[in-house]
Parts: sequence; C-alpha cells; structure tokens
Amino acid sequence: MSASRTVDWQWENATAGAAAGLATVAFSHPLDVVRTRFQVSDGRTSILPTYRSTPQALFTIARTEGLRGLYAGFYPAVLGSTVSWGLYFFFYGKAKSRYLRSREELGPGLHLASAAEAGALVCLFTNPLWLVKTRLQLQTPLHQVRPYAGFHDALITIMKEEGWSALYRGIVPGLFLQVTHGAIQFTAYEELRRHLVSFRSKDREEDYGGVEMLNSIDYAALGASSKLSAMIVTYPFQVIRSRLQQRPSKDGTQRYVDSWHVLKETVKFEGLRGFYRGITANMLKNVPASSITFIVYENVLNMLKLRKID
Repeated sequence: MSASRTVDWQWENATAGAAAGLATVAFSHPLDVVRTRFQVSDGRTSILPTYRSTPQALFTIARTEGLRGLYAGFYPAVLGSTVSWGLYFFFYGKAKSRYLRSREELGPGLHLASAAEAGALVCLFTNPLWLVKTRLQLQTPLHQVRPYAGFHDALITIMKEEGWSALYRGIVPGLFLQVTHGAIQFTAYEELRRHLVSFRSKDREEDYGGVEMLNSIDYAALGASSKLSAMIVTYPFQVIRSRLQQRPSKDGTQRYVDSWHVLKETVKFEGLRGFYRGITANMLKNVPASSITFIVYENVLNMLKLRKID
C-alpha cells in the first residue's frame, strides 16, 4: 500500500471505522446474542435454556423473550462496536503512518505489527463495554438475581457489588483475542487487497489522490475472507472471555476464577469442541458483517478523501 493512502488520514479512518461498526451491529445483533449464550453453555449447571441449533435458539428467544431478548445488550454493543472500530482504524492508521516514514510500502510483518498494536489499545478502552454487553445478553427470565435494568444500571451495579476491577474481567483473553484476531484479519485483508489491486491492472484504477477505486463487491469479498481466516484461529479466546464475564451467582461466587480455570474445565468436560461453541452463529454474524464493515469503511473513507481533494 502506498504512503499516499495512509499518511494524514487518521480522523477519516476513525470516522469511517465508527460508521462501519454501527452498520455492523445493527445488522447482526440477534446472532451475537445467540453466540454469547452458546459460548457459556458448558453442559453443566446453567440458568440458560438449552439450545439445539442457531435457528432454534433464535426462535426460542423470540418466542419466550420477544424482540427485547433478541436485542439484549444492544446499546453497549452499538457503543462498543462504534468506539472499537473507530479507535481500531484510527490506531491502525497511525501505526502504519509511523512505519511508512522510513519506507515506501509496508509488508505483511508491519501490517501485522500495526494491527496488533491497534488491537491491544482498543481492548484496554473497551473491555468494560463488552463485559456489560455479555452480562445483558445472558439475562433470561430464569435469572436468579435481580436483572440489570439496562446499560447504566449494569455499570453501577457491577461497580457497587464487585468493584472497578470487575469491569476488566476477561481482559487477558480479550487482549489475546484483539491482538491476534485483528492482526490476522488486517494482515490478510491488506495482502489480499494488494494482490487484487495488482491483478486488476491499471485500467481498473484511477488516480484520485491515492484513492484506489475497487468496488463494493471487492471489499465484501476481501472482508469476508480475512474475517474467516482470523475467526478460525482466535475463536477459543472469545469463548474463554465470555465464560469469565458471566455474572456471579447470588452468593457472589464466580463460576470461573481465571483464564487457566476456564481452559482446564473446558478441556476436562467438553474437549476441543467446547472452545468452538457458538461458532456457527458467530460465522453467520461476523462473515457477512465483516463484508458490511469494509464496504462501509472503504466507501466512507474514499468519499472523505475525494471531498478533501475537491
């Protein structure tokens, strides 16, 4: 990727990323609820219903909890996704710009480093939002403790009953997830994108101040392919994080103490399969959602660049 594409576009990257995150959540949230519930269903004691498949889970939640159940945790999901994507693209663009000061273009290693750096910073900012989202998504009519009334009530209750540190439960697998997932996804995206631009040759590119005019179908395919590769490798981190972020029982007991405890218990009682619970819903949610994210991101970014050039 050329220096002209990345230098001095930090705020445009943030704006495009935030728009992409908002579009992604609005499209896919019910599948996110299903995925989270599958992730924490370890086959032992649980306050959650037993779901057989993703369609059956969607139908059951809609029938027993209504639209509110399908969109549980929607506000922190929107806030978290918008902030995460905005910050991610911002930090990613900053890192790439820094590396480009001393070279003409970035290779896979520096794309990897840029994405890993952005992922770690985003995780530190957003972990409390994801914890609240997970807690709200796991609330059902079977819940044995007073349900959270909403996002703000959840935040206040968590800090009052569990302390500030509770907002960072799951931060360790969250960091591994953000760093590795983002690094794999963005490295794959950048490399596939570079090869596609090269393959299309000069007659499919026009010089609009560094804006490479691929179309939305290209961005959709690139986003889906890069997301799938990252998901397969990093999904176990999502399961570990979700299990750590469950609400304590009525007597304050945590189901899992730390990441190592989750790892041991999951291997012991469920085997490798336990680390991929909910992956079908996750793929249905995130593969097309990633396509939408990159379509929105690239088109908003190109629009902002063209407007600034004009």
